[in-house]
Amino acid sequence: MVTGVSRFLGAHVAARLVADDRIARVVGLDVHEPAPEIAGLLDGVERVRADAGAVGTIVDELGADAVVHLALLTAADPQHGGRAAMKEQNVIGTMQLLAAAQRAPRLRKLVVRSSTAAYGASFRDPAVFTEDTEPRAVPRGGFARDILDIEGYVRGFRRRRPDVTATVLRFAPFIGSMANTTLTRYFAQPVVPTVLGRDPRLQFVHFDDVLEVLHRSVVEEHAGTFNVAGPGVLALSQAIRRAGRVALPVVEPGLSGAAGLARVFGFGRYGLDQVDLFVHGRVVDTTRLTSEYGFTPRSTAAAFDEFIASHTDGTVLGPEQLRRAEQAIMDGVRHTRATVRERIGQLGQADGAGPVQRGDR
Repeated sequence: MVTGVSRFLGAHVAARLVADDRIARVVGLDVHEPAPEIAGLLDGVERVRADAGAVGTIVDELGADAVVHLALLTAADPQHGGRAAMKEQNVIGTMQLLAAAQRAPRLRKLVVRSSTAAYGASFRDPAVFTEDTEPRAVPRGGFARDILDIEGYVRGFRRRRPDVTATVLRFAPFIGSMANTTLTRYFAQPVVPTVLGRDPRLQFVHFDDVLEVLHRSVVEEHAGTFNVAGPGVLALSQAIRRAGRVALPVVEPGLSGAAGLARVFGFGRYGLDQVDLFVHGRVVDTTRLTSEYGFTPRSTAAAFDEFIASHTDGTVLGPEQLRRAEQAIMDGVRHTRATVRERIGQLGQADGAGPVQRGDR
């Protein structure tokens, strides 16, 4: 049984499992109808339309050997209905699913989608997170807090059902030719907002490698929690230049405002999880994945380059165009600073205090 089958990831995972001769039956569970562009992937998948409240009955009736739980909402999900609805599906829905799985006598495999967002993103973070690293601060974003709750419930399930192979996969942000996420829409903008003075290190995972790891988790035995990311890192500045875009530095308190502007212009929703990632970055160790699965995802740089190659359009700038655009932005910043200094000086003279000198408050 695959939950969240009406969405991009769930539909592709279900389609891949149907094509595996070792798997006799695949049932997809979701309350929503799939979008027309992915509906064709679900040929051969038995679809059940139901919400989280009906999960217990359905799992019991199906007698499933394996459950793949992908029905998680992020702030960028098109089916996102606000923070309360997001927590209802992510946390309460997972609780109900695990309660049903605990009572399912035939169940032998549980695979749960998680995220590297569980580590949070702050200035206190280590250079590299391992699966055993605890977050240094409680994440600000709702999705990351939901992930921490979900993983806590999975740990409780493992204690109660040690006979079930429970696999938790902490995925880095998806990217690739097929991926359509907050991150890919962020880099698709001709002008990309960044935080002034910050150049965070980022990791991505190619969507095809996500499907491969999920598939192996179902047909093989891999108990435990695993970071899933492409080896290597890209600084945000490197990624923007590879994408042929122009960085627009803003002061840190203004990034949330820039994200709001991006929403207005249709660039997608941005949550605090994404904003913190663009400020602090996040890098994870994948040694456990490569040694346990015998599989190494393609590198972060290779995954990003494929995304760029498949999204090349008229907004991509060449080196000379990039130089001129960046120069224009810096000229604008200098002009704004000069105007502000001149205005402060005028205000100081109007108050009779004379021009404001360096060091004056």
